[in-house]
Amino acid sequence: MKVKITRIDKSLPLPEYQTSGAVAFDLYCRADNILAPKELKLLPSNLIIEVPKGHVLILASRSSLSKRGLRLSNGIGVIDQDYHGPSDEVGILVYNFTDQAVMIKKGERLVQGMILPVIKAEWEEVNTIKETSRGGFGSTG
Repeated sequence: MKVKITRIDKSLPLPEYQTSGAVAFDLYCRADNILAPKELKLLPSNLIIEVPKGHVLILASRSSLSKRGLRLSNGIGVIDQDYHGPSDEVGILVYNFTDQAVMIKKGERLVQGMILPVIKAEWEEVNTIKETSRGGFGSTG
């Protein structure tokens, strides 16, 4: 699948799949940043990506992100197929959950992205789904 992409800073690489079996590609931070303890900050990915129609770009943490004391603030990032205007740089919203400042360097890999197909639901409201329940939240142990 060909995906249109614009790099704001051409000195940073395009997103890369690190191995032949990788299902996600790595995105880089465009600028040096310091996150204070407990700070939430939007970091620049350097990219404007035209997600193909019928698809979504999902951003997920790389395993190294939490080792640094950071996490994606909302768990994952959802980049819609119509978010690709000239100022629509993909942002990486991270939270420093530690009691120490964390330094992010330009070019550091922070998140991984996956372009996935989307199926939109048509809702059919009913009074009852089925007669029995399996037991509620956490019921399987």
